[in-house]
Amino acid sequence: MPNIIIEGPPIQDLNKKRQLVRELTDTAVKVFGLPKETIVVLIKENAPENVGVGGELIIDRHTK
Repeated sequence: MPNIIIEGPPIQDLNKKRQLVRELTDTAVKVFGLPKETIVVLIKENAPENVGVGGELIIDRHTK
């Protein structure tokens, strides 16, 4: 059972999340040749105050 884990900023629009899961699943089905019911997609949302890049929090980069 393949697991796809994607991490990124929060997605507020539920329809966009549905689209992301659907498209990732469709691609995995094509690549693995498995039924879609075997593909697990986990979305891990990270708020900008919880992610650092280049030694600074992302939230601080937006305030400059």
